[in-house]
Amino acid sequence: MIDGGILKDKKILIVDDEPDILETLMELLDMCLTDSAPDFETAKKFLSKNTYDAAILDIMGVRGYDLLQITTQKEIPTLMLTAHALSPEHLIKSIKEGAHSYIPKDKMVDIETFLSDLILAHEKGLKKHGRWFERLKPFFDKQFGPEWRDADKDFWKDFDIKYMVSKEEVENVM
Repeated sequence: MIDGGILKDKKILIVDDEPDILETLMELLDMCLTDSAPDFETAKKFLSKNTYDAAILDIMGVRGYDLLQITTQKEIPTLMLTAHALSPEHLIKSIKEGAHSYIPKDKMVDIETFLSDLILAHEKGLKKHGRWFERLKPFFDKQFGPEWRDADKDFWKDFDIKYMVSKEEVENVM
């Protein structure tokens, strides 16, 4: 657990149709100011009235990709959190449509770390925000199989260039 410094008092929108997930995320991010929405319409209303430092969106059950379109237009860094849409196809779609990260609900306990990375990169103006992927690649390799990136080689080659942060770039930020 990190000290919550970067997250302290950050305004976060959390959208998920599972009440226990919303409750858990709000507890894990208690250093933040959070709004939670159980559905697309509620989230859309929050987005029309408030500004946010980041958004955490479920994909299924809340029209997550439609919400991602709104958060992308508003330049809100967005983390996609999913269980039922856990696949290479949804990971790629999330990134192509503007998500800054794609996190399995199995790794929700580390949401503070992923959200801190996302907000820090956004505040520093970094276009490369792939630390989440570096952290999760072993999980994805186990989940999808060791050669899972081979099916979309062009996307991953481009992703590695655009989003993966080198050790030197990380040192320059710190």
